[in-house]
Amino acid sequence: MLSAYLPLLRTPGARRFVLGAALARTGGAMFGVAVVAMVSGRRESYGLAGAVSAVGLVVLALTAAVVGRLIDRFGQRRVTLPLAFWSALWGSALIVLSLTSAPAWTLFVAYGCSAVVASTGTMSRARWSHLLADEPERLHTAMSFEQVIDELSFVAGPALAVLLSTQVFPEAGLIVAGLCYSIGSLVFLSARATEPPVHPGSHESTGLALLRPGIALLSVVMFMTGAIFGSNEVTTIAVAEDLGQKGWSGLVLALFAVGSASAGLIYGARAVSLPLSTSLLVGTVAMVVLEAPVLLAHSIFWLSVVMLIAGVATAPTLITSMNLSQRLVPARQVNEAMSIVLTGLIIGVAAGSAASGWVIEQHGAHDGFWVPVIAGAAAVVLAALGQRALRRA
Repeated sequence: MLSAYLPLLRTPGARRFVLGAALARTGGAMFGVAVVAMVSGRRESYGLAGAVSAVGLVVLALTAAVVGRLIDRFGQRRVTLPLAFWSALWGSALIVLSLTSAPAWTLFVAYGCSAVVASTGTMSRARWSHLLADEPERLHTAMSFEQVIDELSFVAGPALAVLLSTQVFPEAGLIVAGLCYSIGSLVFLSARATEPPVHPGSHESTGLALLRPGIALLSVVMFMTGAIFGSNEVTTIAVAEDLGQKGWSGLVLALFAVGSASAGLIYGARAVSLPLSTSLLVGTVAMVVLEAPVLLAHSIFWLSVVMLIAGVATAPTLITSMNLSQRLVPARQVNEAMSIVLTGLIIGVAAGSAASGWVIEQHGAHDGFWVPVIAGAAAVVLAALGQRALRRA
């Protein structure tokens, strides 16, 4: 199976940008948890910690499409390099503000400003699209490879952030996160030979990628997918605490990511004959079918088993969505389109977390799992209704 992925790394310049993107994404996956651990550790307030973290998420979601559009127009290096320095500056300010017990409002400003960044995951996928434009099977494998890196980053990153912030000192997780993101971004940008060219006409008014047929629909499907992720996280922790086994919640969530990463590796190693639109529909159906048994899981053991299996459907669905987002727009709008789709995912995570939190407060911990099941069903309906718009990809 791994033999399908090794040729990708033999592509000239690929190893450097893959390594840089992986390091930067690990740092990116650490930020939210590191901020929560830092603020709660220094201020002893999870409410304030969650609010500061949420502001960063909102800023990231609101600016992602704009940054993606700028990258399409002016190139990855010209946009990302100044933003990396900008983020590092405000991230450093946030650490100083925490250490000096500055007023709480300053934390919101600093973290919000630091969240205006370019997505190395999106840019890495755009590089593969450029390098393998005439090799659809290898491009499919590359997109799967990228998704596996995402999954591994979101397993290792938060765990490392919590370890550093709790065992060293509260700001340690954020410091390492910033270093990983900054160094990773510089390594990624140093692979200049693989950077996609700015297309002629990119500086002209080409309209918003969001208005291209299928992109808005795809972003809403990803919103529902994100809601599954966010609600699973909150509800799993609540259920584990209800069972008196809160310490096991991290393992349960890690198994979900392991299932997803494993499926991504297998999916990417095989040629897919189905049209992308059909693959998306199949993926969403699989998500809700494999997620539904969680409603019957009333012990940590069975919850772990169900989450491992439920994760199997997520990576193939995300991979298909990224492939679709690139096919639905001209090459000059690839970064913008992928950023819009990822924005839907990010907002969905936040919405799913909030919705499941409300359900848990009103009806009990285990009922929170109705949120991911309903979100999965909604994704199926949207994918089915959007088949006509998505078939043009």
